[in-house]
Amino acid sequence: MGMTTAEGRRAPVSVEERWEQFHRQGPYALLALSTVISALSVNAFGMTRTETCVAGALVVVALALQLWWSWIERGRPMREREPSATGWVYYVLRTANAFVLTWLNPLFSIYAVMGYFDTSFILPKRAVRAGLLVTSVTMAGSQSGGLPPDSALQWVLFGGLLLLNGSLTLVFGHLGRREAEIAAERATTITELEQANARLEQAMAENAGLHAQLLVQAREAGVADERRRLAAEIHDTIAQGLTGIIAQLQVVTATSDLELAREHLTRAAALARHSLGEARRSVRNLAPAALDHDTLVEALEKAVTDWAERTGVQARFTVTGTEEPLHDEVAATLLRIAQEALANTAKHASARRAGVTLSYMGDEITLDVRDDGRGFDPLVLRPRSGANGFGLDGMRARAERIAGTVTVESEEGGGTAVSARVPLVRHG
Repeated sequence: MGMTTAEGRRAPVSVEERWEQFHRQGPYALLALSTVISALSVNAFGMTRTETCVAGALVVVALALQLWWSWIERGRPMREREPSATGWVYYVLRTANAFVLTWLNPLFSIYAVMGYFDTSFILPKRAVRAGLLVTSVTMAGSQSGGLPPDSALQWVLFGGLLLLNGSLTLVFGHLGRREAEIAAERATTITELEQANARLEQAMAENAGLHAQLLVQAREAGVADERRRLAAEIHDTIAQGLTGIIAQLQVVTATSDLELAREHLTRAAALARHSLGEARRSVRNLAPAALDHDTLVEALEKAVTDWAERTGVQARFTVTGTEEPLHDEVAATLLRIAQEALANTAKHASARRAGVTLSYMGDEITLDVRDDGRGFDPLVLRPRSGANGFGLDGMRARAERIAGTVTVESEEGGGTAVSARVPLVRHG
């Protein structure tokens, strides 16, 4: 029976469910139909009273045998049944009963035809062909006019029909087995695909966990890197500025010349203003404040524009691919690399033009910063002593913390190109 949905509509019945209904109810229906038709044709086939009584008794035996088998196999689908000794007994008794009934009245072959449909589910594979051939004997006898044949022509007809029925049963039996094998292979394939999908989902979950762990480590490493950078900047700018201020004030306290004292006081004030500006810049650079309210694209565009206005170098910013929301750590890393590369261009390249390109490429994102400056030989470049690996090494370290890379292409007089390639990890 079809299942009923929540809206009260009956769900469609599958082909397998319909066949299951036929295997369960078909023997009763065919037995009833053949009994009625045979009873109406008793005189046509010249059945005696004794034969009629025997046929009635055999119908009762067939019904009892079918009820017994239904009780034995209750609740078990046909395709899940395994050959057994009980199945052998049931099949032999039913087939013999149907054969005798068809001998008494050829129209009982309506009931005997059931052997064509369920033999493969009851008998073991090696006995299925024999079972089908036995059923074809009963069917050929009915089709040739009844058993036993009583003339040479009827014997010839019986032989031809037996050959036809046997051939058809073997062909359809082979097709049925092939279909069963295909269904089994399909079920195995589906199971393997489900297992592969489960393994893939598990791998994706593990990969997501590794990404999260990597980003946490990158954040922790970034904090340590920012501390080192800030320490280096304080040493190189603020500390040196304070040292200069102290030296200027020492000159003021040691001289009685007002002009000389005023000159050194002016220098001390200038150093103090410069140191204050460096301190404010260092504080701003502790975190990319530009990303607080802007996307990476917007922040990079503003950074390039501000850099061009400040340095007087013609600069252009380009975006390729489809923009996607990035994880904060990825966006911050790319922005820092761009700022550092532009700072290097301003300090060392003497460039007239510069370009920054941000490319979204599927599961990767690339940042390219290039200029037409004087360039250098990357093979002979060495980190500045005491700089704690800032500059190009700092950019590489930033990218490596999020499983990315930085490559530098440059030659003397041929400009410089810095390319950072990192995984595209989406926000959230």
